[in-house]
Amino acid sequence: MPAYPAPKLVLILPSPALGTAGARTIDREPRVTSQSLQVARTVKELRQLTAGWRKAGETIALVPTMGALHAGHMALVAKARTLAKRSVTSIFVNPAQFAPHEDFGRYPRTFDADCAKLASAGCDLVWAPDVGEMYPEGFATRIAPAGAAEGLESDVRPHFFGGVATVCCKLFMQVLPDCAVFGEKDYQQLQVVTQMVRDLNLPLEIIGLPTVREPDGLAMSSRNAYLTADQRRSAAAMFAAITDAARSVAQGGDIAAATTKARQHMLYEGFEKVDYVEVRDAVTLKPVDAGSPGRRRVLAAAWLGKTRLIDNVEV
Repeated sequence: MPAYPAPKLVLILPSPALGTAGARTIDREPRVTSQSLQVARTVKELRQLTAGWRKAGETIALVPTMGALHAGHMALVAKARTLAKRSVTSIFVNPAQFAPHEDFGRYPRTFDADCAKLASAGCDLVWAPDVGEMYPEGFATRIAPAGAAEGLESDVRPHFFGGVATVCCKLFMQVLPDCAVFGEKDYQQLQVVTQMVRDLNLPLEIIGLPTVREPDGLAMSSRNAYLTADQRRSAAAMFAAITDAARSVAQGGDIAAATTKARQHMLYEGFEKVDYVEVRDAVTLKPVDAGSPGRRRVLAAAWLGKTRLIDNVEV
């Protein structure tokens, strides 16, 4: 195997409660779609394909996704193609990161459209296991992250990062990429996965890319499809609020006052509930005060109707 560089930045993948295994997919030859995009459904298929690439001395970049691909995902795929000879995009809606009351069942699934986009983008392989392949009968091992996983999302979704870390570790061991590319929109996930890669000495480099946004600043997300027209008009208020908070803190303003103002602005603009607006250390995600050294980040999560949106900006 090639020598791997030390880990850098990371992001993660979602994953719900590891539920029933389901029927395993029967081994078969990988399917080929237009423009040489191949689809692997089993670990055996995946390893047959990647083994050939490695034998030829080709490097591999992975883009982990849950599908419902948008321009933000495609920016990650484009970056992956500049980093390695071969690019793999995983599409797996991970039940291990969803609580029973969350949107696992209605999460958008657009596999055929996703494959068409990936073929046009020049992706080499889609890794698309079913739940039974990812979590077969008897699966009993899970990762329990701490550190960057503590607080913020964990206060509201205590199950979430265990599911994310477990599925990402499995994806990394299945694909064995030289690098993996994630977006910064799910910033806490990015830091959790970065820490996992570092702590477990996993042999890959993690690359984080800036959030891709709509013209009004809304972070691109598969869940934006849930928003009604009125909610979509209100949604951009999150980015405006946290950007204003970041500017205030950067100029030496009081952190509590800046985050309170951001919450109030979102509520005024139509958000029904704000889970958090916090200023944290950009690496450890520990709370900071006005005199704290190092990089800082403003992170927020809030609800528009039944849709929960998250975003973050650098201070």
